Amino acid sequence: MRTVDIIEKKRDGGKLTQEEISFFIQGYTKGTIPDYQASALLMAILFQGMDDEETAELTDAMRLSGEQVDLSRIQGVKVDKHSTGGVGDKTSLVLGPLVASCGAKLAKMSGRGLGHTGGTLDKMESIPGMRIDLSEEEFIKQVNDIGIAIIGQTADIDPADKKLYALRDVTGTVESIPLIASSIMSKKLCSGANAILLDVKFGSGAFMKTLDKAKELATTMVKIGDHLHRDTRAILTDMDEPLGLAVGNALEVKEAIATLKGEGPKDLTELVIKAGGIMLEQAKLVKTHEEGETKIKEAIANGAGLSKLKQMVASQSGDVSYIDDPTKFPLAQHIVEIKANQDGYIQRIDSLGIGVSAMKLGAGRATKEDSIDMAAGIVLAKKVGDYVVKGETLALAHTNKDDYEAVLTDIFHAFVLGEEKQAERPIVYGYIK
Repeated sequence: MRTVDIIEKKRDGGKLTQEEISFFIQGYTKGTIPDYQASALLMAILFQGMDDEETAELTDAMRLSGEQVDLSRIQGVKVDKHSTGGVGDKTSLVLGPLVASCGAKLAKMSGRGLGHTGGTLDKMESIPGMRIDLSEEEFIKQVNDIGIAIIGQTADIDPADKKLYALRDVTGTVESIPLIASSIMSKKLCSGANAILLDVKFGSGAFMKTLDKAKELATTMVKIGDHLHRDTRAILTDMDEPLGLAVGNALEVKEAIATLKGEGPKDLTELVIKAGGIMLEQAKLVKTHEEGETKIKEAIANGAGLSKLKQMVASQSGDVSYIDDPTKFPLAQHIVEIKANQDGYIQRIDSLGIGVSAMKLGAGRATKEDSIDMAAGIVLAKKVGDYVVKGETLALAHTNKDDYEAVLTDIFHAFVLGEEKQAERPIVYGYIK
């Protein structure tokens, strides 16, 4: 088998076989297929696409390129959740403890933030002492003991994706739905869960900018899961404005704690209730997701979710006193108000603009090597649909940097005010299974 024949076949619109896909992934991972040939095939896939079977076979070949996590020693159905990334997305820190408190087994491997999107691991590490590098034995024991563990991915998982992702980034082939879907799903399938819920976001702060594109990606990933015999479902959620009010690591952890106390923002609370209901159905703990939603609401009301978060933090060596008293989290040296310069309804909050501004304040990484200031970020005082008067606070910028003035202007311009009130937008736009 020759790589050039595979490239020409896809270039001309042909369907690749399982053997051809496996040959390419194995060869590129091992280094016997050079970057220039891999780039040519990626471009051919971008232009010609892949059908459902090809995309599933590509995903499976990538999954098999490295280590597989064996969760068979964990009792019960193992559930996992993946978000395609957004601004203020602290969902896992709320949703995970809630579903675990209802009896589900959540064994989750998460990533770090890059650019304007935050990473769950970074948020967790804002809690002093918190370990995200558990061994496989510790990971499995913790999930068996308390129902939940959230850790970092091991270096040996899905090496094919690491190489292909880096190549796509510099060859203009990022936008292909089959390549995006196989990248996400190959990592999730390596993690060993029986059931996966995908939170596919759309809007200015998301990778997919439109609902139609998010639906296409979600449908493709659900089909991959079905083809590879995993219970995979997806929800389509709004990221045209930040999720919740807090953007930034420690700030988001404090908001997650408030949400588990029943004091969180409406959109985040609604999202975790709907997602949690589906995950409990996937875990076979309820017959319908509506029944699951009722259980999630109860876990918020009776404090079970908050107790489970404290259990997880303690098990991973974190300082639980920060969960009991979130005022212990350090505040930034500068906390600056951004104020409205007119009366009006907030018609739009540019999620991407807020995310990039939070990164510039120190809350995120422009490159993988950048360090993060856990106290930095932005807390919104208003959301879309709220009415403000001139001089009223729109947001608070938190930073330890002294040269922050230009960022304040960017935050101000992220808020669009007008005379007409926008219709209330749902947080969840669709459910695919």
